[in-house]
Amino acid sequence: MFIDKAVIHIKAGNGGNGAVAFHREKFVAAGGPDGGDGGRGGNVVFVAQDGSNTLSDFRYKRKYAAMNGEDGNKNRRFGKTGEDIVIAVPRGTLIYDNETGRLMADMSSDEPFVAAKGGRGGWGNAHFATPTRQVPRFAKPGTPGEEYTLRLELKLLADVGLVGFPNVGKSTLVSVVSEAKPEIANYHFTTLTPVLGVVRVAQGASFVMADIPGVIEGASEGVGLGHEFLRHVERCRLLIHIVDVSGSEGRDPLEDFDIINRELEKFNPELAARPMIVAGNKCDLTDDETCAKFEAEIRARGYEYFPMMAAIAHGTDELVNACAAKLAQLPPIREFEAEPVPVADVTVGNGKEVHIANHDGVFFVEGEWLLRLLQTIDLQEPDSLQYFEKVLQNSGVIQKLVDAGVQEGDTVSIYDLEFDFVY
Repeated sequence: MFIDKAVIHIKAGNGGNGAVAFHREKFVAAGGPDGGDGGRGGNVVFVAQDGSNTLSDFRYKRKYAAMNGEDGNKNRRFGKTGEDIVIAVPRGTLIYDNETGRLMADMSSDEPFVAAKGGRGGWGNAHFATPTRQVPRFAKPGTPGEEYTLRLELKLLADVGLVGFPNVGKSTLVSVVSEAKPEIANYHFTTLTPVLGVVRVAQGASFVMADIPGVIEGASEGVGLGHEFLRHVERCRLLIHIVDVSGSEGRDPLEDFDIINRELEKFNPELAARPMIVAGNKCDLTDDETCAKFEAEIRARGYEYFPMMAAIAHGTDELVNACAAKLAQLPPIREFEAEPVPVADVTVGNGKEVHIANHDGVFFVEGEWLLRLLQTIDLQEPDSLQYFEKVLQNSGVIQKLVDAGVQEGDTVSIYDLEFDFVY
């Protein structure tokens, strides 16, 4: 079953808790704190796979969770890192944050994408030992892993996309020029799902052709089947517009051509500027004068035109060679750029909950929004660090620390960030 949309929920593993422990060994007095750190939670990782062109697997499993990190232990033993969960999706899948609509990744390359990062492991009490705090009886809990509801949307990777009204010969063309075997019948919407075929050219080159289900007037607004699959045309470098020049179904070929072009433009204006070759099919069902008149009009509009009879493979070689020559001059298949996290999403400290706890002079600051903020900050970059300090000031975190009794030089711990307080 062809499914090109799915909504799933992912959860990275939580970090393990740090341990509170003290060294116990015969003949060793006051061994001191030796609690180990918790392990990092596992990530949720997406990888692109070939050989699959459907998201149907996600109809049956919609929740994915990575393993939690293990807690730390005595003798400074660190907890085990949680195992990542790897989710394979068809190449060409776009991953969106379903809540914000932000595009997170385009799974078109072999590069894995970490969609949700595991929580950091908490520090054991051995981390907090100082000359003035020799017996720390506290440790830090692990941070929760990231959690998202994602929308997966498949946009097939094809060099050439076939568009046109139903029953004009798109599936027939794919079956003739490639090894693909789509269903072919003399009625509308025989093709219910996009079909990909590899077209091999005489020179040894090849390209991928996509048979898109028939588009009709109003498709961009949801009429017919075509609107469900127009997204698969967006990646195509070249379009072949197939027209029934014989008008065998009582329609005017030129009017058909204009209607489809309008629907493509309404769906995505960029498609109107996409390189297009026009193929006039079923030439054997009409007279030469009608074919010549249609060809003259198409060429006058600046399009390359190829007459053919796809059912008997007449004229298809010329069309394939023209496509190969055109593709050699065009840029590679489009990849969509991931959108960065909006600044507004990480500057919402005002009015958010902040919990501050004082353990032996260490002030622990926690808050869900603070954790999300910290995950976006590069503490090695001065500008990023300055931005983080400004958010702490403007959101009232600094004032709450003062109200909690923090003094100059006291240690402040915000998850895995620790610094001396300066006011």
